[in-house]
Amino acid sequence: MSEPKVLLSGLGIPESPRWHDDRLWFCNWIDQQVVAVDPDGKAEYFDVPVEQLMGWSIDWLPDGRLLTTGDKLRRYEPDGSVVVLADQKANEIVVDGRGNAYLNGADFDFAGGEAPKPGFIKLLTPDGRLREVAGDIQFPNGMVITPDNRTLVISESFAGRLTAFDIEPAGGLSNRRVFAEGLGPDGICLDAEGAIWVSTGGSSVVRVIEGGEVLERVELASERAPFALALGGPDGRTLFVMTAEWRPGDSIGDNLGRLTGGPRTGEVLAFEVSVPGVI
Repeated sequence: MSEPKVLLSGLGIPESPRWHDDRLWFCNWIDQQVVAVDPDGKAEYFDVPVEQLMGWSIDWLPDGRLLTTGDKLRRYEPDGSVVVLADQKANEIVVDGRGNAYLNGADFDFAGGEAPKPGFIKLLTPDGRLREVAGDIQFPNGMVITPDNRTLVISESFAGRLTAFDIEPAGGLSNRRVFAEGLGPDGICLDAEGAIWVSTGGSSVVRVIEGGEVLERVELASERAPFALALGGPDGRTLFVMTAEWRPGDSIGDNLGRLTGGPRTGEVLAFEVSVPGVI
């Protein structure tokens, strides 16, 4: 494993990274931006109309149009206009090769310290129909879909596990099962051998296979929380880790308050790995 390179710094909370059109794209929470950065660190910043500081994500439809979650699900058209697809508040999103968009979320005030409530996964099909396809998710977070469009894996952050589902022909989810346990999963990414890079809940990330065996581990500096991960780069062998300062001894509210009103400590770190991401 290579030493990390700081690709970009001075960010709020970088989240939801995706390798798309030869650049790394991600959400810059708090500053309400989508950012695109090339392998040399040259970045573009795009303001977006998401009406919440945190808890929103991005992905693309197969035709190349961008989607954002948050207070609503929005689609961005080539002419610059924005279309609201659903008045559905959601956190993470992943789109399969057929244009099915899977959204997740939970209806409680995480930042305000409200007691957790189970969350959901909902499916928006290309014909515009929205329905729930899984419930009782313990703080739903990052999701990945296998290249064959047959399996969805989701982070259940408060349960410390990755959970897998079969994707049915009509887009529904079935055969719920544990992919790996004993983690602290947030945003995740899938590699070409079917392993998943995921956070442990501290300041490290691991590469884990179904069943829970850890194949590799990367330690970050203390008090650097890995919020999300992506594989990309010219050969697919760069692991991008989205981090910001997080003090384990402080409450969630204190940490989020400092990140919101204090110095911008968010960074994008880049490591070279041996197994590339999925195409």
